[in-house]
Order: sequence, then C-alpha cells, then structure tokens
Amino acid sequence: MAAAPSQSPEAETATVLTLALPSETATIRLAEDLAMCLKPGDLIALSGDLGAGKSFLARALIRALADDDELEVPSPTFTLVQHYEGRLPVAHFDLYRLGDESELDELGMTEWLEGGAVLVEWPERGGAVLPAPALTVEMSLQGEGRQARLVPSSEFGSRLERSLSIRAFLDAQNHENAKRRFFCGDASTRSYETIGLHDGTAVLMNAPAQPDGPVLQAYGAPYSQVAHLAEDVRAFVAIAKRLRESGLAAPAIMADDLDSGLLLVEHLGEDGVRSDGPAAGEPDEERYKACAEALAHLHGQSSAAQIALEDGQTYEIPAYDREALGAEIDLLPAWYMPYRLPDADAVAFAKRYRAAWDEVLEHLSEAEQGLVLRDFHSPNIIWRGEKEGLARVGIIDFQDAVIGPLAYDVASLAQDARVTISPALEHSVVKTYCAARGDGFDRHRFETTYAIMAAQRNSKIAGIFVRLDQRDHKPHYLAHLPRIEEYLRRNLAHPALAPLRPLYDQIGLSAETS
Repeated sequence: MAAAPSQSPEAETATVLTLALPSETATIRLAEDLAMCLKPGDLIALSGDLGAGKSFLARALIRALADDDELEVPSPTFTLVQHYEGRLPVAHFDLYRLGDESELDELGMTEWLEGGAVLVEWPERGGAVLPAPALTVEMSLQGEGRQARLVPSSEFGSRLERSLSIRAFLDAQNHENAKRRFFCGDASTRSYETIGLHDGTAVLMNAPAQPDGPVLQAYGAPYSQVAHLAEDVRAFVAIAKRLRESGLAAPAIMADDLDSGLLLVEHLGEDGVRSDGPAAGEPDEERYKACAEALAHLHGQSSAAQIALEDGQTYEIPAYDREALGAEIDLLPAWYMPYRLPDADAVAFAKRYRAAWDEVLEHLSEAEQGLVLRDFHSPNIIWRGEKEGLARVGIIDFQDAVIGPLAYDVASLAQDARVTISPALEHSVVKTYCAARGDGFDRHRFETTYAIMAAQRNSKIAGIFVRLDQRDHKPHYLAHLPRIEEYLRRNLAHPALAPLRPLYDQIGLSAETS
C-alpha cells in the first residue's frame, strides 16, 4: 500500500482507529459519520492502493454533505479536482496524475480550505506542499470487504469521537442503518441532524455538556450560570414534557442518553413561519398570529417551577432573576458599544447604563410571571399547516426556559431577531395575543412589561451578534444588527424606558417619535 503523508506533531498524538468495513453499506455509514464532523479548513487524505475504496468513500462523503444520494461524483483523475456545494463546500482532489507538487498552488487547494473542506486521493504525491491533514484514512482490502485505518489530528479526533458515539447511540436503539444528515447548528454549541429511519425521519440533538466560560467579575460566576443557561439535555426533556402536557406541539422524546447529551426526538417538520410563494422569506401574518395564540394558551396555564422526570428526578426551572437579566443587559456595553464607539469611555458608559437599567427593571415587580421559553422566534418555530389549532405551531429549542415576565416571549415573536417585523405586523401580533388572553387581561401592565423586555432582549442580542463576529468569527450575524437597532428605537419610545434614552442616544439609537 502507498505510504500516507507525514502527520503533524499534533496528529501523531491522536488515537488511531481501525474499522472493518465488510460491505458498501458500512463504508457509506463511515462516510456519513465523517461528513457530520467536517468543518471549513479540514483536509482529509485518502490513501490506499487502486481498488481499495478511496473513491467510493469520497463519493459517499460528498453525497452526504450534499444530501443527495444520486449526485453525480465523477473521479477527478483527469481533471485533478472537482468542486461541490452542499452543507459545506468541498473540493475533491486526485493527485495520481500530478506532474509536480508545485502544481498544487495552481489548483487552489489552500484557498479552498479557507471556506470549505478538501478530500485528497493519492496525497503522498503532494509531498511537502500538501497542507497537514486533519484526518488520514488509509484504505485497504480485507477479505471480501475493506478496512479503514483512521489517523486524526487531536482536534479532529475529538470531533470524530463524538460523531462515532452518535452512531453507537443510534445502533443501540436498533437504528443500525440510519441515514445521518446535517440539519442545523451555528450560534450555540448544540447541533442537530436529521436521522432517516426505516419508518420515517427523526431529529438527533447533539448537546454535550460544555465547560463554563470565564468568571464574570461583577457576579462571581460564569455567564452561563448567571444567565441560567441549560447545563444539559435534561432541561430540554423537562420543558418538552411541560409543553406537551399543556397541549402544545413540542417534540416527543424517542430515545436519550442524558449523560452524553444525546436525544433522538420527533421531527416536527421543516416549514417555518415565513411566507411561501411570491412573498417567500417574508413573515406570514397568519402564522405569526397563530404563534401568538399558542403563547396566550401557554400563558393562561399554571407554571409550577418543578417538573417530574421519568427517571424519578425533578427538574427545577430557574428564575429569570435580576442577575440573569443584568448579565444579559451587560452584553451591550461589553460588545456592541465598543463596536460602535471604539474610542468612547466604555467603563463610564457601563456604570451609567446599569444604573438606568436598574431603575427601569423596578417596573417588573408588577409583571405577570410564568414559563418563558426565551427564544420563541422564527428559527425555533415549525409551521405545520396540515394540522389544526394549536397543533399547527411546532416549538423547538426551548431548553433555556425560565420563570419570568411572560411578555418576554411575545416580544421575541413580535420583534423577531431573524425576520424584519413591520410596526403594523407587530401591532397585529400583540393585539392577537392580548385578545386571546381574554377579557380580564391587564393590557396596560402588559404593554409596559413588553416594552421593557423587548428592549432588554434586543440589547442582549445586539451584544451577542457582535460577540459572535469578534469572538467566534461568525460575521454573518452582523447583517441582523440594523433590524435589532430598529426594534430598540421602537422600544425606547415607551415612557417606562425614559431613563435609558440618553444612553442609547449616545450610541446612535435614538427613540422613535410618533
């Protein structure tokens, strides 16, 4: 067998895995497992003799990334490279006919790695010019099947280990031939896959426990603890149970490994609350109003903080207390304000800002309290038009739920962070919600709480979107900032937010005037 390219020192310390691939199905399974852990910048080197299965594995991996089992994936033997779009752009190189390793520069491999992944057959012909692989797969024939020897870098190795543990989880549920496809995942540490089963499709939630971040000096604890973010998937299981008991459409839990952070859940669908047809992508008023009615239904029920789980444990829904609200509010002076005014005195601004917010938050002592889903907006709502009534609104991604001011979720919906909601549509959604709450609903108290929580949420999001850009290198979130800024201008017009206006004026967010 041809020699594999030399590994970086980091790769030499990684665990080497040897997997038997007795059938083409087993090779396709491995390709899917690799596809689920690929990210931009990864280079996979495929070594092995002619007929060992390198091209078959590459073809299956590319099809998994493209979610197209029939995708034409010709061998790049003569073209040297073929490019494919999908969940992740991928370039497939075959260096067998490479004349000289210096030709790699002309093929654009380094440039491709900046935004996509690369698969390389016959990598040894790239010599020292070939970038260090994230993973080397050495294919060989073994009996009537194949064998794959996987040599990952330590960083890729951790992702590979997680992907293989997901496959083992599915196998343990008697889903040995389940088809894995990437579903979604970006802003948080969670990711989701669609899992093709023999009798339909499920969703795999991959949410491993994450280490806490740095301690916030003002609170003496990490942000995740102060803001009461979910520590593990038990929160999702508990809130899903509460929502389903309330008559709402949350995913049923089909299988779980709570300690590993893996859930197999019901697939509620893929349609969202944006319009179809000529107005595709725009908010659909009928759907948003149906979501408002679903919230009103939830808010009209009792909201005990304790939820009994099937394993005998009790999950305690945390309170959306002043510390949690404050830690979120602090994201604006910590990230957004320096982004907009890099030369301003951020420390002095933050001190006045928090004092003004403390005054505003005093109004929440009169707010109606209950279960706050915390992120009830378009990415987390499934539209099920074939259903009726409340069942039309599928709810996902609610593990960070808290007990707090109910108006927060109405603001999440009516000032959607990912879809521009006009003032007219916002008014219609809020009016629908208030009407659904019944004759005894205190509209005046609600409107004050709504303005405060909308401003609190949008201040938090403004900070998060800048943080995603500057800390996590996800600049596309900045495209949403103008929308968030417009919402803040609307919110600041409410009399209860008067103490905040001079400070938001300072960063260019003056209140709208009628």
